[in-house]
Amino acid sequence: MRRPARPGAPNIIVILVDDLGYSDLGPYGSEIPTPHTDALFASGVRLSQYHTTPVCSPARAALLTGFNPHRAGYASVANADPGFPAYTMEIAADVPTLPEVLRAAGYATFAAGKWHLTRDSAMHDAADRRSWPTQRGFDRFYGILEGLTSVLHPHRLVSDNDPVDVETYPPGYHLTDDLTDRAVSWIRALRAHDATKPFFLYLAHPAVHGPLQAPAAAIAARRGDYAAGWDAVRQARFDRQLASGLFPPSVRLPERNSEPGLHVPPWDGVPPAQRPLLARYMEVYAAMVTGIDDSLGRLRALLAELGELDGTIVVLTSDNGASGEGGPDGTRSYLSQFVDEEVPDTWRRDVPRDLDLVGGPQVWAHYPRGWAMASNTPFRFYKGQTYAGGVRTPFLLSWPAGLPDRGTTRPQYQYVADVLPTLLDLAGVERPATREGLAVQPLDGASFADVLHDPTTPSTHPEQYSEFFGNRSFYARGHKLVTLHRPGDAYDDAEWRLYDVDVDPTETRDLSADRPELVRELSQAWERAARDNGVFPLDDGSSFVWLVRDPDDAHLSEPVDLVPGTPTLERYRSQRLIAYRSFDVDARLDQTDGDQGVLVAHGDQGGGYVLFVEDGAVRLAYNAYGDVVELDGGPLPAGPHHVRVRATVAPGLAWDLALTVDGEPRATRDGIPMLIGMAPFSGIDVGIDRRGPVLWRLHEAHGAFRYTGTLHRVRYTPGAPAPYDPAALVLAALRAYE
Repeated sequence: MRRPARPGAPNIIVILVDDLGYSDLGPYGSEIPTPHTDALFASGVRLSQYHTTPVCSPARAALLTGFNPHRAGYASVANADPGFPAYTMEIAADVPTLPEVLRAAGYATFAAGKWHLTRDSAMHDAADRRSWPTQRGFDRFYGILEGLTSVLHPHRLVSDNDPVDVETYPPGYHLTDDLTDRAVSWIRALRAHDATKPFFLYLAHPAVHGPLQAPAAAIAARRGDYAAGWDAVRQARFDRQLASGLFPPSVRLPERNSEPGLHVPPWDGVPPAQRPLLARYMEVYAAMVTGIDDSLGRLRALLAELGELDGTIVVLTSDNGASGEGGPDGTRSYLSQFVDEEVPDTWRRDVPRDLDLVGGPQVWAHYPRGWAMASNTPFRFYKGQTYAGGVRTPFLLSWPAGLPDRGTTRPQYQYVADVLPTLLDLAGVERPATREGLAVQPLDGASFADVLHDPTTPSTHPEQYSEFFGNRSFYARGHKLVTLHRPGDAYDDAEWRLYDVDVDPTETRDLSADRPELVRELSQAWERAARDNGVFPLDDGSSFVWLVRDPDDAHLSEPVDLVPGTPTLERYRSQRLIAYRSFDVDARLDQTDGDQGVLVAHGDQGGGYVLFVEDGAVRLAYNAYGDVVELDGGPLPAGPHHVRVRATVAPGLAWDLALTVDGEPRATRDGIPMLIGMAPFSGIDVGIDRRGPVLWRLHEAHGAFRYTGTLHRVRYTPGAPAPYDPAALVLAALRAYE
């Protein structure tokens, strides 16, 4: 039996924005208009020294469990499964989540947006779903299980435990608005049935994660705002931060990031012809931030209408720092950035597109890291690093009925694992002693409710380790030991840099040479924390962690027969059929005169391929991260046919494509770039191209373009792996030691 919540228990809303930089909101120095965020700050407090993890899944796990990320099983994003305890990518049975605790206390629990706490190999329709949101404490869920998606054409939405059946999205569709619509609907439905039951809403926006896309009107509203470039924007943000008291006047703005692979060129050095494109990227990003603020405004308006604004705790924060994934120049081919291998000169990492298309559904874009540097003002570096730019993010909390202090700042160090105990403390809810008959593990986080109530209260989190891809840090008593690890380098004391972050929060003055005894003390403390939290073995981004998989998942690479009416094959399962290998796609159909439509489609505007019949001819279109070619297979007369696409591994991360009809060669294209990394991102459709289209002109002319003939089945037959398949190379190396 559920216990009733105590009388007057506050509603709780946690809004988690993906990849939002420290300075991207008005209360933290942004020029982007965020009136609703400003109002949130005016009715609450901002934390100036809130820290999170370097990447998203670990932050989400820490926030929802109160655990350090490695102890929670999320050393990295939920796209790996090497078998180490810190990489289980699953919250353990003896770890109650925030929604589970609140639901047991009488709360309704809702989650909308990005989950990314389910291992990619467990997201398919035959998975047991034990790590899906509604199995971990949420009454309702609507959003994506993945780490990213197009906000204009989402690849796969899930409602509770089921994928949402969508053929095409309506004109003007915007995921940020859709998630907000769903959250508003849940709250209205709750209040129609129960006027007093408190609720917990976890709204985890996929924005502003790549690909950067926004409604056209929102982008147009920001036109011209970034013509001055990232250096000027960064300086202006820092000036506003100083003026608002976020930092004391003694704090220095670091020089531009200059380290190899992380460097940012001066805006004055950017060729004038290139500047409009680079400015456009930031206009799109700013439009996405506007969408987040508008979503917050709608929720606050709903709470005011219900008379519950003062009695609701609202948290707004980010999972990690802004991302430098776009490289020095930005990209219009976002998924190509996830290809880690050396690629031949024939590849185009950034396929040129018309400027006006950037930010729209046809382009999967990401901004240059110069803008990420500006987003993270005044800190150094980006998402993925343990320097402040990767882990120090905005954090606003409003509760007018419960916090007497309004519009003030808390400079105390606090950590993402502190959010769960803090919210439970504010709500007056106790964490249970057991879950499913098991004694629960102790928390790593500590409530900072006293800090919120009294600005003179010391930090409740005096020490914290951090690690990702070998980047490491340890914070203790105002000092921070940190590395910027290079893959392949030794893990030794030579990497450590020491900063007094109480007086030098931007980490510009290295004290390691002056304080060797403190370096030793903190490095030893990091070692102890790493052992206690299961951080070892350290990985610096090697292929091992990403490529070694549970042998029980081998069935996901087995051949499959798909018939019309089959829901879209899930993204990871679809990729296993083609990744780094040759493969055949065989379609068997009966064609009559005038029949046309899609036979099979795999992917979207970020990359993919589609086999279709149009105007009496069979065609194959291949979208290489935005670079599109069409193969004309010639007439397809009435009658039964066997249409085959054969992709054969070729040197240089490429396929040779061949299209045959009834065994007759019709068209070929050699040396086309492979779709690897996260591409294709949408799964396989048979007899239709749902949601995000592979070929835009086909979508414009025909929509989802359902095949009108009789399509019996489409069979995928995976072939031999490429000799350069990294998974096969790792497996061969492991067998050498057996």
